[in-house]
Amino acid sequence: MRLHLRRPEIESAVLTRVYGVSDPTETAQPDYVESLRKAVSTAIDYGLDAIERGDEGTRPVPAELLAQARVAARNDVSLDTVLRRYFAGYTLLGDFVMGAAKEDRQLGAGVLQGLLRAQASLFERVVAAVTEEYTRESECRLDSAEERRADLVKRLLDGELVDTSSLAYEIDAHHLGVIVAGPGAADALRDLARKLDCRFLLIRRDGDVAWAWFGAGQAIDPAQIQSFASASWPAGASLVIGEPAHGLAGWRLTYRQALATLPVALRGPQAVVRYADVALLASMLQDDILTTSLRELYLDPLAEERDGGETLRQTLRAYVASERNLSSAAAALGVSRRTVANRLHSVEDKLGRSLAGAMADIEVALKLEELET
Repeated sequence: MRLHLRRPEIESAVLTRVYGVSDPTETAQPDYVESLRKAVSTAIDYGLDAIERGDEGTRPVPAELLAQARVAARNDVSLDTVLRRYFAGYTLLGDFVMGAAKEDRQLGAGVLQGLLRAQASLFERVVAAVTEEYTRESECRLDSAEERRADLVKRLLDGELVDTSSLAYEIDAHHLGVIVAGPGAADALRDLARKLDCRFLLIRRDGDVAWAWFGAGQAIDPAQIQSFASASWPAGASLVIGEPAHGLAGWRLTYRQALATLPVALRGPQAVVRYADVALLASMLQDDILTTSLRELYLDPLAEERDGGETLRQTLRAYVASERNLSSAAAALGVSRRTVANRLHSVEDKLGRSLAGAMADIEVALKLEELET
């Protein structure tokens, strides 16, 4: 059985099934979504190795699965959801095993039973370990004052009516929400708050991720935050900024704007990113159907070229950057105007449509590709 050869297909199917149990992008933070992806990949490797070797669970449960259980607990993802996702993946992997067994005529019933027994044994060990780790994390998470504060903020964001007096932060004020990720970022935010001379609420999440709000009696200019941060921001750290808002509803909205911007910052070259500058792109990144469709419609057809479409994509980027001016694009590329025109005609041929009506979508597809590479 060569299940490893079908690994990409298996992972895609398992992710789809896992997301079908409960879509993590709707209820959890980006750090949880990323940890879930890694856990799925690790669990598949763990299961495939055990199945193909007939190993009934002698190896320890991977640390990545235990870490994901802790992140799930910290993000208030229920244990029931966690275990249902594992069961969904286990069942689907079993389907692949049975399918492969049918294709392999030399595989006897006894061998197949052994493979399924190994898979079942491994599943039981994983479920037991994940449950124990999740329970331990849940019991410990509210032990400190900082965790209790974080829990209060999370409940307030979720729409609960709670007493905010312990936060030492005025909710009925003007707010600017930000999220940071990376070493030294939280301390850098405190320095920013001192420079702005405004109220400051910081909630540390997992690792080097933190949520924060700047509060004041009047609207805070995000450009001021960008200016301060750009001048002295820690290397390797990201800062995303929401838009100014007022009151409790605004406090929630500016945070959600920053949260939507975080994937753009984590994937892109800029360390400091404002929601208003990438609002459309941020929304698109949360729509898997849209991002996949744009790539398949406007980029994949170009890959048929000998260089994988690199020259045509480079030409399109220059054309977009020059505001669709052939001469400026040619100058930027160091080629003739005719060469650019010929390349653009080639793009139209491969896409089967005129660039005039598709450039807006193509521009977005190119930006999404830059974030994915």
